[in-house]
Amino acid sequence: MAWLAAGEGYEIALVDGRVVARGATGRQLKALPKALRDHPEVDRLRQLAEWLDRHAAACVAQVDGWMVSSLPVPTALLARVWRDEAWQEALRDMAVVGDDPDEVGFLRDATDAGELKVVNLDGETVRLSPRTVTLPHPVLLPDLDDVRDFAAELGITQRVEQIHRATWERPAVLPGNTNEVRDYAGGAFPNRFSLAARATGLGYRVSGGYATTTVRDGGRTTEASVWIGEPYYDDEQTTGGLSWHGEDGRAVRLTQVGPVAWSEGMRMAAALYAGRTIEEGGNA
Repeated sequence: MAWLAAGEGYEIALVDGRVVARGATGRQLKALPKALRDHPEVDRLRQLAEWLDRHAAACVAQVDGWMVSSLPVPTALLARVWRDEAWQEALRDMAVVGDDPDEVGFLRDATDAGELKVVNLDGETVRLSPRTVTLPHPVLLPDLDDVRDFAAELGITQRVEQIHRATWERPAVLPGNTNEVRDYAGGAFPNRFSLAARATGLGYRVSGGYATTTVRDGGRTTEASVWIGEPYYDDEQTTGGLSWHGEDGRAVRLTQVGPVAWSEGMRMAAALYAGRTIEEGGNA
């Protein structure tokens, strides 16, 4: 960003998300001079920095939403937003799939002409121009372990957790007398507030007595929910069972839960359980 005049011989700029200043000699100062702390231009830059942070977070959330739901994304849209650094950071090196569901590539560039440049699993940079692409949830990727190994060889890091996202596969055999999973039930917390705070801190929605996450899986919207206790309950609270419900609010049989909804529900339940109170000498 260009340097802006701020009076008294100082100039200011936004560098790595913070306002910095330099004097008449052009040397950057370690801290903002007292004379500039309440300057209107400094305040405007601070507001801009806050907006940029919110924008970057919104880009990451949108890309995460596309990935979790495996929604088709117009290639032209990716090309249009690619010029924005926040979008680039969120999208770069995401695994994408075009017309051939078996051809996976890591996104490296998007041109104004609507063409995507990706590195395929043979290590070659190829150009794709399908009408839409998907950013598949990792549980849907064939040979996921091989994809992860190849990503490690390339030194790929993703702003949105995709390739190395923890996944769970639905067991082939499930109990027929229940609509819930209790693998991560019984995790103790000091009170309901601390459990709810962990849920919201992890990005999950808290509604009534449940922590929830909504997933679009195979064209169907499913909500996974974990019981976290009645609001305003001050005594010790434990995590409850995990269940899934359709758009009509009815419970979904475990055998009918889609692969992405299953994985994301289990991921939420495991993340909540991981924050439980562990007594000294108890099991981790």
